[in-house]
Amino acid sequence: MPGTDQPPDRPSGAHQPSGTHPAPRPRHKVDWELVACGLGGHTLIGTDAAELRAQDAILARERSSVRWYRCLRCDGWLALPPPQHPARVHPPDREEIVLPLRGKALRDKVVLRVIACDRALHFLILMLLGVGVLAFTSNRTSLHDAYYRILTALQGGVAGGPVQSSGHVGILHELDRLFSLRSGTLREVGIALLAYGLLEGVEAVGLWLVKRWAEYLTFLATAILLPFEVYEILHSGTALKIVGFIINLAVVFYLSYAKRLFGLRGGGAVDDAERARDMSWEALDHTAPPSAVASVPP
Repeated sequence: MPGTDQPPDRPSGAHQPSGTHPAPRPRHKVDWELVACGLGGHTLIGTDAAELRAQDAILARERSSVRWYRCLRCDGWLALPPPQHPARVHPPDREEIVLPLRGKALRDKVVLRVIACDRALHFLILMLLGVGVLAFTSNRTSLHDAYYRILTALQGGVAGGPVQSSGHVGILHELDRLFSLRSGTLREVGIALLAYGLLEGVEAVGLWLVKRWAEYLTFLATAILLPFEVYEILHSGTALKIVGFIINLAVVFYLSYAKRLFGLRGGGAVDDAERARDMSWEALDHTAPPSAVASVPP
C-alpha cells in the first residue's frame, strides 16, 4: 500500500476491474457494474465491524484512521472511517456473504429486463386492443349508426354533395372494413388479441425475474411471428413495422446466441458456468490488489 490514505495498488495482470480499461477504451464496452453501483450504491462488507482480520483483507484494509472498503460489485475501493459504534467484532466470513450480480450475470439481467419492458408494453397495448374490439362487438349496432350519422353530417356540411358510403381512404376506409366484418369474426379477433397479450405478459414477468423458461418462451413466440412481419413489411411496410421487426430480430439473435438456447455454443451448462465464474470468490481474488489476497483455508 503506497501510503496512509492511498487505495490499495491494483494488480498488473490482464484481468481488469470495472472502469479500468486501457486507452483507447472500447466504444462498445459498458461497465454495468459501475452503472448498477451508480444507481443502487456500492456493496461494502465490514463497515459495521470493530476489527479486521488478515482473511478480511480482500474485503477491507485499514491504515491509521482510514479504512478502505472494497465494493464486491464494481471492485472500487472507498475510504471511510472505522465505525464509532460497531455492531459486530469482525466482518462476516465468505460463506455468509451473498455476492452481488456482476459480470455476465449482471449484463444478462439488464438486457433481459429491457426485453421485459418491451414485452410489458406489448401486453398493455394488446390487452387494450382486445378489450376495445370486444366492446366494439357488443355495441356494434349503436356505433355503426353513430358512425354513419357523423359521416353524413361531415360530408353534407363540407362537400355539400351526395353522401358517400364507400370509396373512402385512410382511417375512414379502415372503419368501413371494421364495420363490414361479422360479429363472430370480431369476437375471435378480440379473444386472439387478449390471448396474445396474456402471453406477452407472461414473457415480461419471466424475463424480469431472469427465468430460463421465459427465454425459451420469448424466443419461440418471437421467432414464429418473424415471417409474418416480413410479409407485412413487403406488402405494406411502414417505419414502425420495420423498427418492430429489427427489435424482434435482435431479441431472437440475443436469446439464441448470447443465452445459448437449444444447446447453441455449449448450451445452458456453459452459460451457467460463465455466470458462476464471474460471481465467484476466485474472480474477486483475480481483481484484488496483491496484498489483499488472503490465504483462506478451504
